[in-house]
Amino acid sequence: MAQFKIYGRIEQLRQHHRAIGDLVHRAAVRTLGLPDDKRFHRFIGLEDWQLDAPRDRSERYLILEILMFTGRTRETRKALVRALMEELSSGLGLAPVDIEVTLVESPRENWGIRGQHGDELGLSYVVDV
Repeated sequence: MAQFKIYGRIEQLRQHHRAIGDLVHRAAVRTLGLPDDKRFHRFIGLEDWQLDAPRDRSERYLILEILMFTGRTRETRKALVRALMEELSSGLGLAPVDIEVTLVESPRENWGIRGQHGDELGLSYVVDV
């Protein structure tokens, strides 16, 4: 399980949300082995006054926060971050300084999904990769 929160300036997200979502999902499928039909993306658009970022960030600056089950290896987590950076850089022409990624892991029993605890849920994909 992985859910993606994508923060950015509201106009940038409104204009590019479809492309951003496709690139993020491609990276997740490739590195986490998520099924192609499992997309959990939340786009959180911020007005200029709501995003006080360092001066070297452009108007296209994105922050990705990924909530996911604990269990993936260090190598897999690093591969996900690299893939997200690569996909967003090549697909949208974003500078590396304009992409920030944070992974937040939580044990499966801390999740409630479809009326069940995450550790009781049957998944069609492997988490321990």
